[in-house]
Amino acid sequence: MDSTHDTTEQIKASALRTLRTEADALNYMADHLPADFTRAVQRIAASSGRVIVSGIGKSGHIGGKIAATLASTGTPAYFVHCAEASHGDLGMITADDICLLISNSGETSELSDIIYHTKRFSIPMVAISSNPDSTLMKAADYRLTLPKLAEACPIGMSPTTSTTLTLALGDALAVALMEDRGFLAEDFGIYHPGGKLGAQLKTVSEMMHTGNALPVLDHGATMRDVLLTMTSKGFGIAALTRDGVLCGVITDGDLRRNMENLMDRRPGEIASANPVTVTPDWLAPAALALANERKVSALMVVDDRQAPVGVLHIHDFLRAGVM
Repeated sequence: MDSTHDTTEQIKASALRTLRTEADALNYMADHLPADFTRAVQRIAASSGRVIVSGIGKSGHIGGKIAATLASTGTPAYFVHCAEASHGDLGMITADDICLLISNSGETSELSDIIYHTKRFSIPMVAISSNPDSTLMKAADYRLTLPKLAEACPIGMSPTTSTTLTLALGDALAVALMEDRGFLAEDFGIYHPGGKLGAQLKTVSEMMHTGNALPVLDHGATMRDVLLTMTSKGFGIAALTRDGVLCGVITDGDLRRNMENLMDRRPGEIASANPVTVTPDWLAPAALALANERKVSALMVVDDRQAPVGVLHIHDFLRAGVM
């Protein structure tokens, strides 16, 4: 048999064994959620300070990710390296904070100074460990005990299953806190202004043109006024208002469909009486989807009274990276 084929199958078998081992562990933890999980979420939610996360080695790497996830989802959090804490960084931890300390064994010596600090200044402490009888867990106020399950590596020593469980438990904390706070997509966008994700979370109010840029005319304007406005503003539309309220929109298409005796017509005769509009709080992708669905290149933005407050062109979505 081809040795290359054997090697390929061995690699695939190894990957599948690892994934299934860790997936089984996650399913087990889902059925055996740590007893203090709910109380820990409630205590973190009630805190006026930050969640200070610490650990070392693989636990430290996972802790950094947990802190970042908490911070980006509405729970102020900061990672403090436990070795650096012993050399001055303990000053980063205040009496208003709550500590989340991670150690699979629960006997990580580098955490000892932070543990002492929490006790000295009555700082609440949540611990994640697979050893309920460890020094760390005995000192903790809230114990998130990981199930003691086999690591995925063949020698059973490299942190694999245990770090996956810790990471997933951190995600569960973050999501539970998000839901407890009623954290919305708009809130998420505040902490993710960059890149593709930031573009998807932009609101219409962040992108729309306002003030003198608006192609707005009173309903009594002439067709000449309409043409001048459409040309000078550059959005391909003119909005008509009556007493400040939007009552119609004229597009390039409306002009083409009414070329005969166009200049003798009143703008209201050719305007769309029920134009496509959005409000400033719409998310940009939803506004773009509406524009595509209705086959329009520009959208008028209106307030609660249906008064025009902005305008968006299809090019605005492209420039912002909203696809």
